Amino acid sequence: MQASEETNDDFLFIDDSDEDEIVEDASIDTWKVLIVDDDPEIHSVTQLALSDLIVLGKRLEYIHAYSGRDACHLIEQHDDIVLVLLDVVMETDDAGLSVVKHIRESLARQDIRIVLRTGQPGYAPEESVIKDYDINDYKTKTELTRRKLVTTVYAAIRSYQQIDTVTQNRQGLEKIVGAAAELLELHSVYDYADGVLEQLLPLIDSKSSLFCARGQGIVEGADDLSLYVLGKSGGSPVEKNQKIESIVNPEIQQAIKNCFQQKQHQFSDSHACLYLTSGGYRAVIFLELMGDLSDIDKQLAEVYLTNISIGYENVHLFQKLRNAAYKDWLTELPNRLEFVNLLDDFAQSQDSGLVAGLIDINHFSDINDGLGQDLGNQLLMSVTTRMKAFGGPCQFARIGADVFGIIGPKNIVNPDELSRLFDQPFSAGEQHLPISATFGFCEKEDAGPRGVKVLNQINIALNLAKKNNQQHFAYYKQAMEDKTLWRLGMIRQLRTDFADNRLELWYQPQLSLSTGKVTGAEALLRWRTADGNFISPAEFIPLAEYSGLIIEIGDWVINQACQQIKILEQHSYDQVGISVNVSIPQFKRVDFVARIIAAINKHQVHPRKLELEITENILMDEPQVVVEALKELKAEGISIALDDFGTGYSSLSYLKQLPLDRLKVDRSFVNDITKPGESIIADTIINLGKQLDLKVIAEGIESLDQETHLKAQNCDEVQGFYYAKPMPADEFLTFLESNK
Repeated sequence: MQASEETNDDFLFIDDSDEDEIVEDASIDTWKVLIVDDDPEIHSVTQLALSDLIVLGKRLEYIHAYSGRDACHLIEQHDDIVLVLLDVVMETDDAGLSVVKHIRESLARQDIRIVLRTGQPGYAPEESVIKDYDINDYKTKTELTRRKLVTTVYAAIRSYQQIDTVTQNRQGLEKIVGAAAELLELHSVYDYADGVLEQLLPLIDSKSSLFCARGQGIVEGADDLSLYVLGKSGGSPVEKNQKIESIVNPEIQQAIKNCFQQKQHQFSDSHACLYLTSGGYRAVIFLELMGDLSDIDKQLAEVYLTNISIGYENVHLFQKLRNAAYKDWLTELPNRLEFVNLLDDFAQSQDSGLVAGLIDINHFSDINDGLGQDLGNQLLMSVTTRMKAFGGPCQFARIGADVFGIIGPKNIVNPDELSRLFDQPFSAGEQHLPISATFGFCEKEDAGPRGVKVLNQINIALNLAKKNNQQHFAYYKQAMEDKTLWRLGMIRQLRTDFADNRLELWYQPQLSLSTGKVTGAEALLRWRTADGNFISPAEFIPLAEYSGLIIEIGDWVINQACQQIKILEQHSYDQVGISVNVSIPQFKRVDFVARIIAAINKHQVHPRKLELEITENILMDEPQVVVEALKELKAEGISIALDDFGTGYSSLSYLKQLPLDRLKVDRSFVNDITKPGESIIADTIINLGKQLDLKVIAEGIESLDQETHLKAQNCDEVQGFYYAKPMPADEFLTFLESNK
């Protein structure tokens, strides 16, 4: 076999070419060719035959293997081999075919071109093998002259280049598709800009890159049409959010501007400016190149930009949606949702010197209503401008119509410093408005673990500050929240127990001082919980008024009192009436009078047996309306008593106008009436009642001495523990029976 191959190999020395093989000018690059043959002489004559060959501008570089096993190792080590000249028969009859299988199957290298050579035609591969394994050519060494070898090599390398181009395009397109898919998931313009530059790196080699666009609506405070750097990669010294004028190299500045103005790509030896546009949103991508761009690079860049352009439009639209969701439309400050996010950062911060707060403009609704919403908006803008100038490192937000949020260091976020914001009037249109504010604060050490929790804490502090007449601020403490939670829990329990009929009306008898007979009773509300314990009216009545539940409870009390009057009539106690306390929220209802009359008619009781007790505080809001309502009730025959006279809003002028039947002397004036000089107020009230032709009843009588003094002052009626404590309805009937 060896002798035969040597004889046949002589044909490689025959020069049958008609002219020199000159394809293109040579370059420094080479094509790597692997010669695989177990005969060293074949290596020599092959290399000699191809020694001057230039293919597509590149010379050939040779790697040598003398067995199939060596060939496999070398191919694994050199991923830039483009052609294998492979002997079929070497250490085994199918050694060459084993190398082919290793290349195509094990290494999955479909790009390497393979030319099979053999000196033994009997070992030629089957046609199906040549097709299945994409073998470029098969030659016997007897027919392989120099010209045929050159032609075969040239064709194989050109085939490799075409396959490599297609592969690069396919890989480039795969990268483009993947990049576009990834970029579509980004929602921030900044993330998108960085993502575009990152995805461009595998497509185009560059030292550094910039993503530039107009900053309006993106860069904080940018209100012009200048170009800003929104993304950067590599060693560029310019920072994000800076105008491109901050770029040191004026040529780069001009190249970016030219690309943006001319709306087309710009290429030079050192850089490329790629123009990106979609839906009216435009940008320029600047690349400092490592080398020349090939046509394929430019084509891939164009395809890349086309694929990602919709993503650029999407991030702008998402930015608008985010601004709508997280920015206040008027002041462009973060809104309530974004403030919660800022408070999340505050809660997680390790800086113990931070404080979060709320700023509530006092009486802003009066300005809005009196001067108009437009001027109110101008006032808010003026406040915003002053806060930004004042705040320094602080973060501000508008979280309500007239409420601003603030996060910053203690030396700024405190009542003294923030009050200075409001020392001078604010300009709003042609108006100069002096305003004040109330503050709620929460220091870092008292803050909850999340933003929502912190917002609740500073809101608790703000609400307490608004209720405090002594100072216009409050710092959150856990005890505040505990009290709030207790109040909410009590209100919830009160609603539940009221729905479950656990509220009761008890009655404290009222007696005539002259006869000692029971003339009536005051209906007093009691709350018996599910465990049988009682909660003091001093605790739950204010809660009922705070929650608005007092309206429903008040209606229930009126109806219960009417039912009790009916029961008393059925037991022949026709002269005994029931007094009911009426709260301010009840009185403010438009249909208050109608509801009282409806209850009387429903239970068919005589109006004079129902007495409504009001306090002086009811007169504080719209006293004339109160007077008219009481006159209407009086006209229906309902009795009116003024409770706690002398303890609140005392106005003798309105006292004269009120259609009263009785004055009630408060227990605070009765307690010490037996002591020298301590009875003057009680005595005056009794005398005043007599002068106004009103009956007078004193409450809180606990001793015979007090009764004796009141008799001497001609007080008409009394009630108190000295006679009877408040009692349930059935016990009240028993008391009446024993009092006959």
